[in-house]
Amino acid sequence: MNPDPPREVSPRRLAREWALRALYQIEVGQREAQQVIEEALEVAPLEPGIAHYMRELVNGVLTHQATELDPLIEQFAHGWTLDRMPIIDRNILRIALYELRYQPQIPTSVIVSEAVELAKRYSTAQSGRFVNGVLRTAARAVREAE
Repeated sequence: MNPDPPREVSPRRLAREWALRALYQIEVGQREAQQVIEEALEVAPLEPGIAHYMRELVNGVLTHQATELDPLIEQFAHGWTLDRMPIIDRNILRIALYELRYQPQIPTSVIVSEAVELAKRYSTAQSGRFVNGVLRTAARAVREAE
């Protein structure tokens, strides 16, 4: 029996993964965003389109984090505060909410699915369900408000 061949990772998924890594480093290390982005691109030279989208996600999240994204997380993550949430989950939610709000050409189902996959891969066993629940509820409010 042959194991499943490795699946090709989509360019946007790769950009999301690197954006998540960068946001984590920025938050934990309290480092400058552009320095973290440049270091990431030195470690893993990404294709120009992927690098561009990764930068857009990181800069977009940082720009809208305090005024829009974190308040949305607190509104829809019932029973959770940002400081109690794992850092990875918090940043996955920020990326997905940024995409829901500022990338209307990406279907909601794709954004939610990609966020859940990131949570399953990089966070706790319960994180996929948690991220899915928060985003399903938040997506209705964010996308219907447009």
